[in-house]
Amino acid sequence: MMKASEPIYVTRPFLPPLEEFNEYLEQIWESKKLTNKGPYHELFEKKLAEYLNVKYISLFSNGTLALISALQALRITGEVITTPFSFVATTHALNWNGIKPVFCDVDPATYNLDPKKIEAAITPRTTAILPVHVYGNPCDVTAIQEIAGTYGLKVIYDACHAFGVTLDGNSILNFGDLSVLSFHATKVFTTFEGGAIICHDETTKKRIDFLKNFGFAGETTVVAPGINAKMNEFQAALGVLQLKYVGQCIQKRKDIVTLYRHNLRDVPGITYLEDIPLVGHNYAHFPILIDKDIFDKSRDDVYNALKNRNIFTRRYFYPLISQFPTYRGLESANSNNLPVAEDITQKVLCLPIYPDLDLDIALNIVKEIKIN
Repeated sequence: MMKASEPIYVTRPFLPPLEEFNEYLEQIWESKKLTNKGPYHELFEKKLAEYLNVKYISLFSNGTLALISALQALRITGEVITTPFSFVATTHALNWNGIKPVFCDVDPATYNLDPKKIEAAITPRTTAILPVHVYGNPCDVTAIQEIAGTYGLKVIYDACHAFGVTLDGNSILNFGDLSVLSFHATKVFTTFEGGAIICHDETTKKRIDFLKNFGFAGETTVVAPGINAKMNEFQAALGVLQLKYVGQCIQKRKDIVTLYRHNLRDVPGITYLEDIPLVGHNYAHFPILIDKDIFDKSRDDVYNALKNRNIFTRRYFYPLISQFPTYRGLESANSNNLPVAEDITQKVLCLPIYPDLDLDIALNIVKEIKIN
């Protein structure tokens, strides 16, 4: 394969036809309602809850503010057990709330928080578990809930990769005390920026809605030290329109994953995650692990070779959150405590995947990996 004439990125957002979005923009211009629970905000919240099959959902301006607010909503303090194998916003949300993150190793089969390691990380100061559905693959929600129930802990799922994912026909967002979504441009479903918190009762939703609007419970009543995290009408309008297309976008992602798997299946030294039984996947990412001892080239060798061909993959997640200066001083950040995560972070490479990626280009990416 010669150097690609146009850059091929690891992801690109799907955007609906501009002429369709213009109709929504005209209505916003006419109404002059730009934020504070405008008509598109209310419509999107309703339609999104229906699409995801969840009872209560609160929209946010982005996923990070949703994570921060979720911890506030449940009044989490002390220590929270979480994964080092995630985007750094997961742990930053704890830090911004004055909560100490306690890193726990991951399962080598899923790269998610390993339930078998959680109990050893619990201390008298532990108040919650913050797992991540990495790449949209569900955590072992049953095992995690059993541990949480035994020790009286809350469970907040970082589900930022898990839009539309189901487990045995039920939305993965219905597990735990809260689940948090992101609608960032890199996600399966995007509203430019955006996010949401999913909860299970009206009282919790009201508290979340207060928190994202400065704590206001009325014109002159402030019930909590809230923040400004409201989703605006432009984001919400795009969200309403995106729901029309998200199903076909996920199918296109699945087609690319099927091609990658078929053509990489028998390549020595390269492994990847398979579909999980009873799970409806969204194919948010396609990570491979490259074993240098078998493949004869390291992950970074492949990463750089593809980059020289104008193909931009991503070492996702690398480095571990526990290796960043902000967190590496924590006792739980010791590499001896995280052997599986340490191994994966040195081998993982996410290949390009997005709805507009041509299958012939995806096939050429595989060929390029094989020859490099």
